[in-house]
Amino acid sequence: MSEPKPSVLFVCVHNAGRSQMAAAFLDHLSRGGVEVRSAGSAPADSVNPAAVASMAEVGIDLSARTPAVLTTEAVRASDVVVTMGCGDTCPVFPGKRYLDWQLDDPAGRDTDAIRPIRDAIEQHVRDLLAELGVQAAP
Repeated sequence: MSEPKPSVLFVCVHNAGRSQMAAAFLDHLSRGGVEVRSAGSAPADSVNPAAVASMAEVGIDLSARTPAVLTTEAVRASDVVVTMGCGDTCPVFPGKRYLDWQLDDPAGRDTDAIRPIRDAIEQHVRDLLAELGVQAAP
């Protein structure tokens, strides 16, 4: 019987920028080797258009994604919870691995300003894949 694939939840306040980009990178780079979720403590109505444009530049389409509300079920179902600026609003459960990635919030920024954030997220995701023992796509 094969090992169950690891599951990762990305959380930020609005689930409109950082967590959406991180989830998309993890899904893309793991080629289905990781169960990926993202959510926000106070989700926005839509994904940040500049984040969508920034990800399109690297061949990842966020245009159909919608922000989701953070639920305790999503946290319980995840092996690793990666927070990005949600502060104390993220529920904490014993036995879960928590990471906090310090990244600038892309809200209100243009595509030029989001590129370095996007690139930092990609590097964090690649590092996480290595820690999880999942081979990343080139």
